[in-house]
Amino acid sequence: MSAASAARAVSHPNRQVVPIAELAAFQTELLSWFDDSKRELDWRTTRDPYRVWVSEIMLQQTRVATVIPYYRRFLASFPTIHLLAKARSDVVLRHWAGLGYYSRARNLHRAAKEIVARHAGKFPRSLQVALQLPGIGEYTAAAVLSIAYGLPHAVLDGNVARVLARLGAIRGDLRRPSRWHALGRSANELLATQAAGDWNQAMMELGATICTPRAPQCTKCPVSRWCRVHTLGIALRVPAIRRKRRSIRVVISAAVLLDPRGRTLLVSNEGEHSLLFSGLWHFPAVRSAKPAREKLARYLRECFGLSTQLEPLRTARHTVTFRRIVLAPFLARVPKLPRASGARKPSLTNLERIAVSSATKKIASAAKAALRA
Repeated sequence: MSAASAARAVSHPNRQVVPIAELAAFQTELLSWFDDSKRELDWRTTRDPYRVWVSEIMLQQTRVATVIPYYRRFLASFPTIHLLAKARSDVVLRHWAGLGYYSRARNLHRAAKEIVARHAGKFPRSLQVALQLPGIGEYTAAAVLSIAYGLPHAVLDGNVARVLARLGAIRGDLRRPSRWHALGRSANELLATQAAGDWNQAMMELGATICTPRAPQCTKCPVSRWCRVHTLGIALRVPAIRRKRRSIRVVISAAVLLDPRGRTLLVSNEGEHSLLFSGLWHFPAVRSAKPAREKLARYLRECFGLSTQLEPLRTARHTVTFRRIVLAPFLARVPKLPRASGARKPSLTNLERIAVSSATKKIASAAKAALRA
């Protein structure tokens, strides 16, 4: 089919993606496929709303394989919402360290406190009440309420939106508000209300494993006979690929101060660097266009009254959303660590006891490798 013909064949986003007369058959096929083919994942063995909620928060913008070990460790330390609510924020962040997007952990902790204080430790069953909790949007609320409580709320995330767009041959930017709202209506029209939790997971599983962005496996799809883009042969053109934000290069020069006892200095909430280190503890650092020993030395003098030699270490790469970061660490051996308000002075070999980001761990690894050499 030509591009022009395909364009004419594409549907309006408000069109019913599966005919009402065939909806029951469509639902049966997808649910049967999910029952037979779903991946065995830890959070699929429970209907505990707390555990379902933790998994949904962790899975936001994070791959399943990455989440699994964090999910297990997190629940081993905080097996109930009451224990999470009682925990110190730095302890929660330490258990999240390396998973990224740390606002998720902060909101999870805040919401746990609120649920314990206001809802007797039970995730609220009301959609509107759930939406008032920190870090809970429409997708998360619908996922938890449907999976844990069986309530008839359809989820809409990137995977589900792609499935719907291909079923109905809906092109264009799916994230445009009017189109996203139309897709939400379509998700609710398809919802198998008597098995809402399994249905939502089936739609997400289909998008994650079969109806993938760049290589959809249409021959393995259990509902391909209802799929307009499959019929039209344009699965690779729908939905339109979103333009990614142009990446920018950032260089962070960081000082690993080391005293004779093997201790180092970590700071937090340090202005422009706080976002790049996720607001967690990190080494004193400056931002520049290239590795900047002199700028870092000046910063140490001005902020800590410290004059010292800086030994360059192995650089490392790091990525935070659209930022491509070059980490340029420098080792500074000092007779005594400077005083700094609110700073931490852990052993360089014991940073795992503190909430630090992956970037900080990479800098520490470069320093430890140099010390072993």
